[in-house]
Parts: sequence; structure tokens; C-alpha cells
Amino acid sequence: MAAGKALNKKNLLALGADTLADLLLEAVKGDAARQRRVRMALSADLGPEAITADVRKRFASIRRGRSFISRKAQKKLAQELAELTTLIETSIAPDAPDAAFDLLWAQLQLAAGIHERTDDSWGTIGDVMREAMAAISELGPKLSKDPEALADSVFEAISDDGYGAFDHAVPALAEALGGAGLSRLKALAEAACEAPLTDADFARYDFISDRDARADRALAGRNRTAEMLLQDVADAEGDVDSWLAQYSPEQLTYSTIAPSAATRLLAAGRPEDALRLIEAALPGDSGDPWFDTPELDAAHFACLEALGRKDDLRAALWNRFERRLCSDALRRHLKLLPDFEDIEAEDAARRIVLACKPVEKALAYCLQAPDLPLAAELIEARSEEIDGEAYEILTPLADALAPGHPLAAALLWRAMIDFALGRARSGRYGHAARHLMDCAAADAEILDYGMHLSHADYLEALRATHARKSAFWERLREG
Repeated sequence: MAAGKALNKKNLLALGADTLADLLLEAVKGDAARQRRVRMALSADLGPEAITADVRKRFASIRRGRSFISRKAQKKLAQELAELTTLIETSIAPDAPDAAFDLLWAQLQLAAGIHERTDDSWGTIGDVMREAMAAISELGPKLSKDPEALADSVFEAISDDGYGAFDHAVPALAEALGGAGLSRLKALAEAACEAPLTDADFARYDFISDRDARADRALAGRNRTAEMLLQDVADAEGDVDSWLAQYSPEQLTYSTIAPSAATRLLAAGRPEDALRLIEAALPGDSGDPWFDTPELDAAHFACLEALGRKDDLRAALWNRFERRLCSDALRRHLKLLPDFEDIEAEDAARRIVLACKPVEKALAYCLQAPDLPLAAELIEARSEEIDGEAYEILTPLADALAPGHPLAAALLWRAMIDFALGRARSGRYGHAARHLMDCAAADAEILDYGMHLSHADYLEALRATHARKSAFWERLREG
């Protein structure tokens, strides 16, 4: 293609405004979404008021919608909303932060109606709403709204929010709310806990036929919303004790709550209290591994570090490595060791990995660390144990091993081939055929198969065992 015909900005500008305008009109003809985008661009030249009016019209149109939004239409709508967020941030917020806030708040209020008309399993709409809340967070310090009126708006929005669009409203607006707004929010939340249930509270749980059960559910839901508000207010005010007071002593030992509680206590300069709380939450060596979370361990490490308990921190890091084969914990442990002791610890760690069961856990560690020589040693010693169904680990590990450790890579490919053919997983025959071709390519680089079958012998055994799996052999010929 000649340089003058390339589709780039320089060549397009050379066409002139009239030609470009004609081309643009032709390009957007029949495409409502593109037409709206062009209109918004035109409004941008007319100032914030014109843009605000056009954005409000579009929001009203979305709010009136009643038809189901397909996955394809959902992606287009999400893209449009993201573009509107950017437009509000760049063209309205600099000169009119309060007006920009009102628009972003209105966009968040669209969430419920949109969610009711579409399946957001992929989180597409949720992501766009979080972007709008992030934009509000940036605007917060610039707002001049009455703090108590703003608190009323926040309380109403969160109370009616069934889809989480306003979950982070309090931290986003903490500075704009200030002391007066936060106090107002706290009073509203506390009053809500004491107030009788309304018809609206009951209406949310119409799917529960038993009236008493519906009342219990409605009360729990309303009170939980109020408790979350009180926690957000406590965070904004730096009142860790009020935050903790929303949970019972038992709840503070839950693996889902204890790390957040300890983090707040640490931030408040109370590491001893944080450590006591975390130690009560740790499951122990005989505890349920389901509750043995990385977040819990991370909080434990932070407490020990804050208290200067280096020996205990090293022991805790090593304990996590042994339990979870956590490469990050091992690295931190090694850095805290005196000179020369790290070599001995590394050798001990290798022995633990080499003996770990199931072997796939050890292979995952080698992939994450990464430690390819250790992976190769492990694979060559325990290839018979490898589960070929663990392709999410074996495939990237084989690709990483192929240049420097071709035998180990071939053994991983063989494990996946054997699984696919042995279980007659026809959907994986294409992958198995490619893996066999990879094995053939690696054969030239493998000088010694040791105790393992050579490629020729493996191929012969494969043909003898799976001769009737014509779909696989056809895939291999096609490859």
C-alpha cells in the first residue's frame, strides 16, 4: 500500500474537514451507538451544561428500558457507560465538580435497572459501576455539597442497593462528608436498627412464603446494611473499636474477618491486640485447611514484624511454606536468615518439595517459584504419579521446561496424552496430537531417556494400546 493511502491520522487530516465530515456521517448511518458518541463529542465543544443535558437524556433513556439486554448488547452498553464516565471526568469535573458528581451518582443509580434486565455473570456492568465510584472518589475532596444532605443521599442509596453499586460510597466520599456528614450517617444507621420493618423491607423477600421467616430475613438484611454503614463510618473516623464492635468475639476469629480487623488494629498502632486476635483465628496444624487462608497468614506476619519478633516471623514463614508450598513465604524466610544458613534452608526446602504429595502441588510450586531444575528432577523421578488432567499446570510448565529440560517437558506432554487417550476424552484429542508432535520435536534434544521409554518406544506403545482411537490418529495426521 502506498504511504498516502495508509489509514493514519496524518493522511486523514489531509482530506480536509468537508470530506471527513461526509465520511463520518456515512460511517455512523444506521448505528445509534456511534451517532450518540458523535453527538457527545459535539456537545463537548459547547461546554459543561450542554454535555450534562445530553448525558442526562441518555441516562433517562437507559432508565426507561424494559427489554432484556443480551450479552452482546451488554458489552456495548458497558463500553458506552465507561465512555460517559470518562467524558464526565474530563469535560465536566474540572469546571463543575458538583455537577459531575450528580451525573456519576445518577449513573450508579442505573445499576439496579440494568442488572434486572441482564445476566452480569461476567461482572461487566459491575466493573463499569466500580469505575464510576472510583471517579466519585477522585471528585470527593472538590465537592461543595452540604455534608448532611450528602449523608442522606448516601444512606438512601446504600439502603436501597441490592447489587453493590454503592458499596464503597462512604470511603469514596469520606472527605466530602466530613465530621458532620459522618455523624449524620451514623445516626441514620443506628436509627434504622431500632425502627420497625417497613413494607419495602418485606417486599425484598416476597419469595419467602412464611411470614415469620420473611420478617427474620428482612430484619437481618436491614440490620446488616446498617452495620456495614457503621463500620464504614468507623473506618472513616479512624475508630477501630467501633468497627470491631459490629462483630461478636467469635466472628472476629473468622478467617474472612480477622485479617481486616488485625490490619485496622495495626494501623491504629495496636500490634499486641492485632496479634492476639490473629492467634485466636489461626486454624493450627490440625485445623480445617479451608480456613487456612493467605490473608490470615499475611496478617500474622505483619503483626510479628510490627512487634519485632524476627525469630517467630521466620518460624511462621517456614510453617506456611511447609503447609502450602508458598514460594513468597520461602523467599521472605530465606532473606531473614543469617549468612550461610540460607543454603541449608534451601536444601531442606527442596527435599520438602521433592517429597510433596500430590505431585501436582509440587509442580505448581515449581512453576510459580519458578524453579525449573527442581521441576525437572521432580518430574523425572515421579512421572508415573502425574495426573494428566492437571493441564492448567502441566501445559505452561512443559512450555517453560522445553528449551532447557526437554525430557521433563516430554514426560509432562506424555502425561496429558495418556490421560486424554486413556479416558477417551475426545475433546482433548487435538491437544494430545499437538503434545505428541512436541514430544517428537523434543526427541532430537534428548540425549538420554534414562529409565523412561524413548520416543520411538513410547509411540509404538501408544499405537498398540490406542490403535482404535481413529479420531486421535486423524488429528495427528492433520497436524
